[in-house]
Amino acid sequence: MFGDRLGRVRAALVDSGVDAALLSVGPDLPWLIGYEAMPLERLTMLVVPAEGTPTLVIPAFEVPRVVAHPDLFQVEGWGETDDPVERVAGKVASASSLAIGDHTWSTFLVALQKRLPSPTWVNAGSVVGPLRAVKDDKEIAALQRAASGVDVVAAALQAGEIPLIGRTEAAVSAEIGERVIAEGHAKVNFAIVASGVNAASPHHEAGQKIIEPGEVVLCDFGGVTIEPHGEPGYCSDITRCVYTGEPPAEFSEAFAVLQTAQSKGVAAATVGALAQSVDAAARNHMADANLDQWFLHRLGHGIGVEAHEDPYLVQGNEAPLVSGNAFSIEPGFYIEGKWGARIEDIVVATGDGPLALNRVDHSLAVVEA
Repeated sequence: MFGDRLGRVRAALVDSGVDAALLSVGPDLPWLIGYEAMPLERLTMLVVPAEGTPTLVIPAFEVPRVVAHPDLFQVEGWGETDDPVERVAGKVASASSLAIGDHTWSTFLVALQKRLPSPTWVNAGSVVGPLRAVKDDKEIAALQRAASGVDVVAAALQAGEIPLIGRTEAAVSAEIGERVIAEGHAKVNFAIVASGVNAASPHHEAGQKIIEPGEVVLCDFGGVTIEPHGEPGYCSDITRCVYTGEPPAEFSEAFAVLQTAQSKGVAAATVGALAQSVDAAARNHMADANLDQWFLHRLGHGIGVEAHEDPYLVQGNEAPLVSGNAFSIEPGFYIEGKWGARIEDIVVATGDGPLALNRVDHSLAVVEA
């Protein structure tokens, strides 16, 4: 697995005319070699030359955390009085073009550019991103496990098994997070709980507002799966809405439009379809009901070892979907001072059509909890 990925990155470097990739914190290292760098002020960087053996330059005391693959890459620990930037620079001193990891701290990029003033620099995302965006069968299986886990939590929410009325959003968010962990996740990335007028804020941070009878509760949550040692975890991401009591007709009608728009977005996510056309399939249906004015964000984002990655389903993205692309389909409407709603599934484009990984009910559940 890792050998194949490193080989594809080296081939992509050659095709791009880039001499080496310098990858630090973020999702590239887990995907490429199974190691997640700690976000420290000490430099960890994988040097991947277009030709030759990669080297992981890492603080010496972090070396025991690395699952060694000596046939694939070397590990070079550096001490507290060493200069790791100089070590990295020395390995690519003759390079004329370098790709820097998108998540690399600016302090290291600036230091490297001072030592290496001649090369041109590009974002490594332009090289590695398209490779990570195409999931193989093993990755799709991991995404399915992640989706199935959060489906269990969403179903419990819809069944009224997670008490809402009289609790703070923060308390419900904490319980959802605990349930996500219990369903096979190593950590929680987020657990949005937005009730009433707060549901009009797409990324509302759960706080001390008490959830009351007669309001919508939007829950958007996800995490990272537990995988075998040395393999990266994969992300989940789901959004479902419930109503604490009988919803007013105006909300129910708008939610019905949203539900159909979401299903149209899923159906449009076929191999060969342009990313922007998938967005349009959902957005145009909402426009027919005059709801598109409150649809404030793109339809979806790619997902894998990172919660947000290529491909992005947004107007202006004319890239065609390919088999193995995995992404969210999540239309929403957000009316400030009133309410909001969103429905989200993770979907994979396949040769047999769109494969929705989340299968829990999309309807607006009425709960009295």
